[in-house]
Amino acid sequence: MTRLAIDADSLFGVANLPYGVYSVPGSAPRVATRYGDHVVDLALLLDDPVFEAPSLNPFMAQGHDRWVEVRSRIASAVVGDVPERAVHPVADVTLHLPFEVADYVDFYASEHHASNLGRLFRPDNPDPLMPNWKHLPVGYHGRSASVVVSGTDIVRPSGQRLPPGAAAPVFGPSTRLDIEAEVGFVVGTGNPMGTPIPAPEVDRHVFGVVLFNDWSARDIQAWEYVPLGPNLGKSFASTVSPWVVPLLALDAARVATPAQEPAVLPYLAMTQPWGLDIALEVEWNGEVVSRPPYAAMYWSPAQMLAHLTVNGAPTRTGDLFASGTVSGPARDQRGAFIELTWGGAEPVMVAGRSSTFLEDGDEVVIRAVAPGVDGARIGFGEARGRVVPAR
Repeated sequence: MTRLAIDADSLFGVANLPYGVYSVPGSAPRVATRYGDHVVDLALLLDDPVFEAPSLNPFMAQGHDRWVEVRSRIASAVVGDVPERAVHPVADVTLHLPFEVADYVDFYASEHHASNLGRLFRPDNPDPLMPNWKHLPVGYHGRSASVVVSGTDIVRPSGQRLPPGAAAPVFGPSTRLDIEAEVGFVVGTGNPMGTPIPAPEVDRHVFGVVLFNDWSARDIQAWEYVPLGPNLGKSFASTVSPWVVPLLALDAARVATPAQEPAVLPYLAMTQPWGLDIALEVEWNGEVVSRPPYAAMYWSPAQMLAHLTVNGAPTRTGDLFASGTVSGPARDQRGAFIELTWGGAEPVMVAGRSSTFLEDGDEVVIRAVAPGVDGARIGFGEARGRVVPAR
């Protein structure tokens, strides 16, 4: 047995205790938590075979009351005597996609992001928002099979695009490859078909939170998206962080959303719609270029899930829904490079290079922190991806 020592200001203290899936050479992937710089095998720590699985899905499917019980057990166990064979330095393990992604929906919940894109794409329209935007959380259905874990290389996508001034499209690698810094929400237990999830009950269905990068080929997207919306411009890859921070760990991070006017319809109504005080950071080739504030998001995660299911659509364990680009009112709070460079017209200096969209070899890392209980700070790890040439 051993006692685990961690720094007092660790982002992965007892206030956090995220879930992930790890392996070491010669072993199959298993579920763990992170405590400081230690990865702790939960099957060995708690003597519970559900954590011998290669994903979080079997545990998440056990439901909210079980999540509460296990979190309490982990918090007690990691500060006591821990089996030595359950502990690995975080630098010595391989981290895997932490859950099997059953389905994936991406929303568009930032008024700042939606307004910026409206000004870019519809400069002559006095209202940058579409008429429906403040009445419902707008979203699109993505591709779950292309969700990858942090550290996975991102192959530059190819597709049709219409060059400026051209009369017909061409085919080739995207020349306007972008990112979207987002927050993702993992459904632990779903709803049966025909039975919506009320907004106040989201806590019993959402297991945890991840960082999310919705890689976007803006030139492919611009040519294809009318009239049905994003498809190949986004379905090639999305990156998630390897640690799932439990929603139970984020009670101290809850904040009120911005005022929602006009009043929402009854199925979206909450006594107080809540967001999360998550401070994101976007690093491009080693240089921080943006700090998007999730607290500025207009639509609550609870409203997103309520809207996703209000027509009777079922959800299930492992479903993922993401917030859409997180952006704030300032230029250095914009969570997508199309906003940060104003469609490429206002380049930024990155590591001595004038940059607009991503070049081959570029690496983007999204990190975030949030307040935890008793003054602690909670970390989310990172969503990291490097662009490699088209195939």
